[in-house]
Order: sequence, then C-alpha cells, then structure tokens
Amino acid sequence: MICSLRQPSIGITGSDVVLRQKHATPFQACSFLPPLSLKKKPQKHVVSVNKPLHVASVSVGNFGSVKEFEGFGKRESDDLVKCGAYEADRSEIEAAGPSEAAKKVKIGIYFATWWALNVVFNIYNKKVLNAYPYPWLTSTLSLACGSLMMLISWATGIAEAPKTDLEFWKTLLPVAVAHTIGHVAATVSMSKVAVSFTHIIKSGEPAFSVLVSRFLLGETFPVPVYLSLIPIIGGCALAAVTELNFNMTGFMGAMISNLAFVFRNIFSKKGMKGNSVSGMNYYACLSILSLALLTPFAIAVEGPQMWAAGWQIALSQIGPQFIWWVVAQSVFYHLYNQVSYMSLDEISPLTFSIGNTMKRISVIVSSIIIFHTPVQPVNALGAAIAVLGTFLYSQAKQ
Repeated sequence: MICSLRQPSIGITGSDVVLRQKHATPFQACSFLPPLSLKKKPQKHVVSVNKPLHVASVSVGNFGSVKEFEGFGKRESDDLVKCGAYEADRSEIEAAGPSEAAKKVKIGIYFATWWALNVVFNIYNKKVLNAYPYPWLTSTLSLACGSLMMLISWATGIAEAPKTDLEFWKTLLPVAVAHTIGHVAATVSMSKVAVSFTHIIKSGEPAFSVLVSRFLLGETFPVPVYLSLIPIIGGCALAAVTELNFNMTGFMGAMISNLAFVFRNIFSKKGMKGNSVSGMNYYACLSILSLALLTPFAIAVEGPQMWAAGWQIALSQIGPQFIWWVVAQSVFYHLYNQVSYMSLDEISPLTFSIGNTMKRISVIVSSIIIFHTPVQPVNALGAAIAVLGTFLYSQAKQ
C-alpha cells in the first residue's frame, strides 16, 4: 500500500533510524523536510487501522529511498514525501510473543512435574524413615544433596551462578531458619505417623497464615477468608481424632511445620522484593544456608554413633537398595522444591496456592494406595473437608 502525504511538517520515525546510522552529526527527525505548499487541495486517503502497518520504504520526490538524502537541503518546496507500508497479518502479531496456549502448556508441565516429584519424594522418604528412623540426619542429607547439585551446576556452567552480596545473605537468614525448622518438623512427623496424616494436618497451613498475619502483622482479610478457615480447622480436627495410628509427636511435628513455613513465606516475600536472583538460585542459596544451620543440631540431637548403628541395621534388613532409597529421597526433595520455586516466576500466588492444594491431594491418595494405609470413612471425610477448605481459602484470597 502506497500513501502520499502533504503537510507543513512531518516526522518519520523509520527514516530517523536509518539517518542516524548514515550521518555522524545528530539532527531532529523532522528538520530535513522543507515546508510543503498548502495551496493544492490535499488528497484523501483511507488507511486501515485494524491491523498494524509495517514501513516498507520512505522516499522524497524523484530521488529514491532514504539512503539518498545527502542533498535534502536543496529540495524544492513541492517535493512529495512517499511512505510505502503493508498491513501486518494477524499471525505475525501473534508470533511476536508467546501464545496463551503455549503459556498454559508450560504451566501445566510445571505443575505435573512438581506433583510427580513430590509424590516420589514422599514415598522414598517414608521408606527410608521406616527402615532408618533418624529424621534429623535424613533432613540434613536432603539439604546436602541439593546444595551439592547446585554447586556443581554453578561450577560447570550448567546453571548461571547468582550474584549475591552480604545484604542478600542477611535477608535470607530468617528465611533459612524458618525453612530448616519446617523441614525437620515435617520429617519428624512423617517418621511417626502415616504420610497421608502428615499432609492432612499440613493442609491446615492457611489457617496459620491468616492467624499470624492478623495478630502479628496486623493484616485484615475479607470475611470469606475467615469463613474458609472453618472447614480447614474442622476437617483437620476430624481427621486427627479418627486417625487409627495417631501419635502426638507426629501431630505436633506437622503443626510446627505449618507455623514455620508460614514465617518462611512471610520472610521470603520481604527478601525477594527487588531481588534479581531467580527462583531456582534463590532456593539453592536457601538450601546451602539451611544446611549450615541444621548440621550442628543434627549431630547434637542424634549423633554419628546412632547413625552408624542404625545404618548397619537398615542395610542388613533392606539390603543395598536402601542406599538407593536414601539417594532418591534426597535428590527428589531438592528437585520438587526447586521446581516449585521456579514456578513462582511464571504464575501468580493464587495459582500457586491452588496447585499446592492439588499437590496435597495427589500425595495423600498415592501414599494411601502404596503403603496400604487403613482409612476410616470418617477419617477420609475429614481429609476431604480440610482440602476443600484450603481450596476455598485460595479462592477467597483472590
């Protein structure tokens, strides 16, 4: 499409780019065009604005393209400015950025990977704890494996090492403290009770989040958010009192884990504001710092002598495959957490909360099937109510 324009003054953005490359001396984009005569009646042109226009060429008078503008100062006042353009096809516009369908597929892959890795971790973690009931060492090995994997990735260039300073690590310290407590408490819980029961209690985390935010931070929430806590608390209570293999240590471990992870999320929001570190590297740094905090406590609580004696017993009972269980639970723990932090870069907190709810359902159901956990109908009803309340909470906070 060729359109001809006659105006007293005109600026052409497309030619300005070319001219800036051609001439060493900067000048105004519209200063090279002399005033054009207005005596003649301007022609009317109909230009479609339904589609963007791509500039194909710009020329003045009979002197060709923009590349021949060296003598523009001598042009006569009736020179004609011509702009060649064509309408963009809709497919070109859509190809300029990622489509909505591709984004949904990417998020779906994140969720599927996150849930699958979490299920595998919980299965192997429970197998290890059944044969080797030392949750402090098990928690330490999980953090150590992830830290080693990321250090090797940074050293070999597989992943770009984060650029951090002392202020970053100071901000990360409270997050690491809360993460360490939550991780150990959850592992202690799973060493005492069924995996399904631990995750039913952990589905009550939104209740802790609201209570902490309300009474310690002074935040207020809409009424539907408070109402959504009723099925969460009621469902967890019903599941707890009807649990066939109830253990107070396991119950308290899950409750402490909920509280610790609430504080971890609060500290993480403050620490990640204005932070250029990616989700993957942020969790890697968190693992390294948590490992440094946890190791001395694990040695003090359990100790190498208990670990060595328990290791020999586990090997004699399970065989060499026990080593694979330990390695698998350590690797998959890091991977599922890494994927969850990476997904935060792509999705909203609401979507992440819904995904976390669905993750708990997948873990509860799969663990009951694999470990043949006896479940009473009332117990299952309590779990369903608690999970439903968690979903309603995520919707109410939207």
